[in-house]
Amino acid sequence: MPESILVPGPVDLFDRMRRHWTENTGGIADELADDAVIEIPFATEGTPRRLQGQEAVRRFTGPQQAAFARQYRLEEIRDVVIHETADPEVIVVEYELTGTVVATGHRASSSFIGVLRARDGKIVLWREYQNPLVMAEVAERLRNG
Repeated sequence: MPESILVPGPVDLFDRMRRHWTENTGGIADELADDAVIEIPFATEGTPRRLQGQEAVRRFTGPQQAAFARQYRLEEIRDVVIHETADPEVIVVEYELTGTVVATGHRASSSFIGVLRARDGKIVLWREYQNPLVMAEVAERLRNG
C-alpha cells in the first residue's frame, strides 16, 4: 500500500508564513508557486502593490527583508482568526502583528487581513490589507528616532 502524502493546505501554509515572519527564516518564497501573486493594495509609498512570480518575490524580498530585519524585530502574531471559505483553497485571516523598532525600542502593533489561496501545497495568492496610517507612523518614528 503506497504511503499517502499530505499536501499542505491554506491553513498549514499560513502557519508556515507566521513562523517565517517571526523567526526571520528567509521569507516565504519557498512556499510560493512559481506563478504566485502577492498583492498589498494599501502598500506604503515605495513598496510595490503587486509582485507576480516566485522569482520576482525573491528579487524584491531578499534586499527588502535584510533592510527590514535591521530596522524592525517582529515579535508576535496574535489575535489570529482564520475564516475558512466555501472554496477549500481559500482562507481569510485576521491577525495583529507586533514588533519593535530596533533603533528606538518603540513597540508598535498593527492589524492585518489576508486572503490566501493555496494549490498543490503552494501559495498561489497572498493579498494583504494593512493599515497604512499605522505603517506610516512606525516609519516616521524610525526616521525621527
